[in-house]
Amino acid sequence: MSAELRLKKLRGSGGYVMATVTDEQQMKGNLGGPDLFLAPIGRLGAEKITKHFCNTCEKEFEGPPKIEFENPNEEVAENLVLAEKGQYICNSCNASIAEYREFKKQDEAGEVGIAKPLESTAESIPQQVEEPVAQSPQETVTQPGPATSVSTIEGRTIYDENANKIGIAKQVGIDSTQSMVLVITKNDGTEGSIPWNSIKKIGEVVLLGNPEENIQPGKCVSCGFGNKEGSKFCEECGTKL
Repeated sequence: MSAELRLKKLRGSGGYVMATVTDEQQMKGNLGGPDLFLAPIGRLGAEKITKHFCNTCEKEFEGPPKIEFENPNEEVAENLVLAEKGQYICNSCNASIAEYREFKKQDEAGEVGIAKPLESTAESIPQQVEEPVAQSPQETVTQPGPATSVSTIEGRTIYDENANKIGIAKQVGIDSTQSMVLVITKNDGTEGSIPWNSIKKIGEVVLLGNPEENIQPGKCVSCGFGNKEGSKFCEECGTKL
């Protein structure tokens, strides 16, 4: 095992660390470009980290940063639990160098259901909604919109409708037909893309699924207005139903 360890620079949103990682960890941290990222790897042992650099201090320090984590065991979707979340913190100024999230299925043989809205998601993912439908606080919209910030998606784990991990989000792009897609790094390290309308929910993870499977009869897919069942055009925006 020791022969597999390699000293690598692992980047975070607020700096980087120099750490010895295995080939498997290196693969997790590779999002398809020349850099490796700390967030997809999760929590490393402090003894594995030799140095850390803080963007706020603009300085490199010997030894590991502080590593703080908690185990909320919060159900973020049906059959999907946020098992651990943590961050690497600069020893000098307490700025965050990197954050990570780890998820687990409660029933490995079961499927993941509809994602539950998270407060952090509502704050970090702006939505373009001209006239939002009135909803209770527990029904905060978490579906992706055209204004979704790229930085809020990068590095997030992608699960399909059967709760299988298929890769890591890399960036938002446009394909040859000028349609919006999510570029991902697949489990085998190759690059692929997912049509934007195949994304079911964006929370701490990205869940895929049939975008039409939960649409209520008469509900406009454009503005969300609830029309009478059997209506052919939206009474609010005129979109064909």
